[in-house]
Amino acid sequence: MKILVPVKRVVDYNVKIRVKPDGTGVELANVKMSMNPFDEISVEEALRLKEAGKAEEVVVVSIGPAKAEETLRTALAMGADRAILVETDDQIEPLTVAKILKAVADAEQPGLIIVGKQAIDDDSNQTGQMLAALLGMPQATFASKIEIEIGDGKAQVTREVDGGLQTIEIKLPAVVTTDLRLNEPRYASLPNIMKAKKKPLDKKSPDDFGISTTPRLKVLKTEEPSGRKAGVKVKSVAELIDKLKNEAGVL
Repeated sequence: MKILVPVKRVVDYNVKIRVKPDGTGVELANVKMSMNPFDEISVEEALRLKEAGKAEEVVVVSIGPAKAEETLRTALAMGADRAILVETDDQIEPLTVAKILKAVADAEQPGLIIVGKQAIDDDSNQTGQMLAALLGMPQATFASKIEIEIGDGKAQVTREVDGGLQTIEIKLPAVVTTDLRLNEPRYASLPNIMKAKKKPLDKKSPDDFGISTTPRLKVLKTEEPSGRKAGVKVKSVAELIDKLKNEAGVL
């Protein structure tokens, strides 16, 4: 079985986000970029399934500028077998991403597609679900555990829900989106990082698939969240209730 894993290049989660002075977006110049954490979990899960003998090949794909090659090479250093870069400098929306991934999946014919549940830059949480709909495949979202039964051609996916844990069974091929508790991604070793730099990438363009990347939405303004006001100490319950009622207006 082949596993396809989409990965996205985003601002590193340790970096404090700064909005451009003109409010047109987030400042990306001279900012550390890295693989989306949920996608890193997806790569790790695909590698574990391969190591367990449930898959023969792990293919990673990224859609973005030429610098997204760094993200793909990180996945290769972790242990992925092949990498595909769909190169574009346009701002890609979730539906367009899903359409391009569908075209890649049609060509690669994977038995399982593992997608990070969301990207930390736009938090859309849409691509996996859209991709499953476009492919006509079963989907299991927010997976905290994945078990594959190759002989039966099925997968059992455990999900965290309000009532506890829910385990569902889906037929393969399928799309699964990953949650944070699924695993702890490995660190790539230095020898693997050096080897990954020499591996060839399969580079494509959205035009190769006949897909337009023209945005359907227009961002009008980007603002930083307002700072939190300093808290105050109260001397009694009565004073707390008075402030909640007359100042905060929540009672």
